[in-house]
Amino acid sequence: MSVSSKEEFDRDGYTLVRGLFSADEAERLREHYMVLRTRDRYANDLVGVAAGARDPLKRYPRMAQMHRWDDVSLQWLIDARLDEVMTGLLGRSPYAVQTMLYFKPAGSRGQALHQDNFYLKAEPGTCVAAWMALDRVDVANGCLQVVPGSHRWPILCTEKADTKVSFTDVTVPLPAPDAAVPVEMEPGDVLFFHGALVHGSAPNVTEDRFRRALIGHYIQGEAEQVAEYYHPALRMDGTALDLGVSVGGGACGEWVETADGPVAVLTGTESFFRKHE
Repeated sequence: MSVSSKEEFDRDGYTLVRGLFSADEAERLREHYMVLRTRDRYANDLVGVAAGARDPLKRYPRMAQMHRWDDVSLQWLIDARLDEVMTGLLGRSPYAVQTMLYFKPAGSRGQALHQDNFYLKAEPGTCVAAWMALDRVDVANGCLQVVPGSHRWPILCTEKADTKVSFTDVTVPLPAPDAAVPVEMEPGDVLFFHGALVHGSAPNVTEDRFRRALIGHYIQGEAEQVAEYYHPALRMDGTALDLGVSVGGGACGEWVETADGPVAVLTGTESFFRKHE
């Protein structure tokens, strides 16, 4: 990992490492998950398979926690290349807690802007995502959009999202409507980002292109607890460790106008149990 990646991560809350995995590796992973998805028998899917549904996401629902039953997923999650980058960004090796696979076929809705640690509740510290492109991702097929510098904000109070364009129903408000910027990627590129970074994606408006992505979620090595859904946490050698369980909600940030512009202040409360992403 270069010094500039560390500087970028500290400044913006994310850094893009191009070509961390080869195009051939990305292709093999892409085909692997397409085969897994057609088997239609995994209890941890977040939405059911409905072959005749009009919603493309019902035909290709995302997969979660595949590393618990699929060795290919486990080996990717704890890959030494991911560990090396995150150790350089965070100062010590992280703990691995989640895998996800998004298929996002043509015509799919995107995901409203959100912050990952709203769900993971890693304490102390935060979580980190490693978001790997398995296809070329661009604005047309719904690449990630991120808000640079938002990792310095608190976890924001949520509001209702437009479910016509997002498959999730909550979002976070922004101080400026054009604050999010797109991150276009090639297969094998990995975007690493901070758990408080505001990010999301727009719909896939292409007629025939997927936007498949493999995501690992991690928590900082000094974390002592994480939400129950993410147990057991793994060291990057694959061994499990015993962490505490985060429960309930806490204070959340709301935008307040000041003489210097909008400032996120901890004035709200998220009192419900934060469901997993």
